[in-house]
Amino acid sequence: MALMEYLHEKAEESRHNEIVGYLITIAGVIFLIGGTMVTVFVVPEPEWLLFIPYRLSSHPYTLMGLIFTILGYILLIFGIAFSIHSATERSWYMGRLRETQTEAEEKLKSMVKYVEKAENKSNESTHSATDSDS
Repeated sequence: MALMEYLHEKAEESRHNEIVGYLITIAGVIFLIGGTMVTVFVVPEPEWLLFIPYRLSSHPYTLMGLIFTILGYILLIFGIAFSIHSATERSWYMGRLRETQTEAEEKLKSMVKYVEKAENKSNESTHSATDSDS
């Protein structure tokens, strides 16, 4: 039983980590949008490499926009990777939990059969003992 409880707890932990990964992804998207908006509104003619501004002006908000954009990409990538990792980990724990549950059910069925056989033998022996006494 301890293994099943451990696997169940680890599956719950993985589910929690998956949600945390989703929240990190959302934070990354917010930072990415915020950094892009700051750059677009503050810099008059930004030069872009994909979605990263690479020419900064002397205005301090351009550095903030660049930092928010880069931080947004980092959080976005990390959040997606962490969510995928946690989801695969949870599916592994759930599969192992199903295997353990199946093994426990098989052991229980074999124990029930063994007890039924023992009861049948004891009933037959008491039945034959009462028949021989008569």
